[in-house]
Amino acid sequence: MTLTSATPDVVTDRWRGAARPQTSAEWLVRAEEVSDILSADAVERDRAGGAPRAEVELLKASGLVTLLGPVEHGGGGQRWETAYRVIRIIARGDGSIGQLLGYHYLWAWAARLVATDEQIAAVEEAYTAGNLLFGGAVNPRDADLVITEDGDELVFNGRKSFSTGGVVSDLTVLEGVLDGTDTHIFAIVPTDQEGIVFAHDWDNLGQRLTESGAVEIRDVRVPWSQAAGFVDREFVPLVYNTWNVPAIQLVFANFYLGIAEGALRTAAGYTRSHTRAWPYGGDDKPRATEEWYILEGYGQLQSKLWADATLIDQVGAEISAELHAPREETTPFRRGELAVRIAAAKLRIVEDGLETATKIYELTGARASANSVGLDIFWRNLRTHSLHDPIPYKKREVGVYALLGELPEPTWYT
Repeated sequence: MTLTSATPDVVTDRWRGAARPQTSAEWLVRAEEVSDILSADAVERDRAGGAPRAEVELLKASGLVTLLGPVEHGGGGQRWETAYRVIRIIARGDGSIGQLLGYHYLWAWAARLVATDEQIAAVEEAYTAGNLLFGGAVNPRDADLVITEDGDELVFNGRKSFSTGGVVSDLTVLEGVLDGTDTHIFAIVPTDQEGIVFAHDWDNLGQRLTESGAVEIRDVRVPWSQAAGFVDREFVPLVYNTWNVPAIQLVFANFYLGIAEGALRTAAGYTRSHTRAWPYGGDDKPRATEEWYILEGYGQLQSKLWADATLIDQVGAEISAELHAPREETTPFRRGELAVRIAAAKLRIVEDGLETATKIYELTGARASANSVGLDIFWRNLRTHSLHDPIPYKKREVGVYALLGELPEPTWYT
């Protein structure tokens, strides 16, 4: 089955009657099944460039959308350690959908990061029971949405140039600044309303199916009671709410790794079935799979990705423990220490992933550059999103820690 040819009922019925995964290992198997479906026609769907509605239905039907949701409301009740692995697996099959799912997990957890206990319970019940997908209009580089007060309501107005997943989402996380103050407010609202207008202008080199284009917010109203983390209109700050950036930076690292792993896997398959040995070097081999430089090349790339996976999994286990621990137990030191190691993991997979997505052409041969092969999708996807924030600044963060022992201050990007 491919999503290009499948009818909607085939997608949604894929796991009807199947036992729901219970353990982390079973959820990873479910993710592999989804990834295999996505990989079958990832290039064709990327080129078509349509909104990924069938892809979202696939994620919902598989149960992956509610992986982190409470069991009592029908969710998987899994930990972030598993969610990170799921993101990576999905990205092997389709980098765009790995990003959509990763952003969804972060926004689904956003209530726990900043909201009150009552707000957390309401949000998690609603999205889990409803099997709803999150998008977000929270790009910090734009001038923030302006929020005004109207009695017991907050009114959001403004524009964001990025809103990943918004077009196909059920819920949207808004973030803006209360007019006349420097107070930032987060709120979760239904996406399908007149005041949320998408520009449909996402036309970038890679990650084409993430629907990351602009959105205009026009008089979107939210009750004060739904302003995340506010009690009697006053924000109650937590050290815990600064975990949002390290958590999403590791989302990035995992779908980068998934893209790189997908590139290496796809290239290896091509080399085994199509690449020809080079007959003019004086060391003739009957098959390309016996060529020393091809074996060396795959060995180098695989070694780097294994090393990256080890670091990413290690910090994934550690931040998972923090995200699932009582919120009051978080300390600034632990947050900073882990944030700098996540920065190290991210910078390593960006460099090693881009090397992999480029080097595979040397290991597959000239014919592999044909558009019909589609190896370019991996480089385009990784190159596009890895520009999210400058990697030299990640190197600097790690360098300052290694040389001076200084931890990064929490910002929108650290």
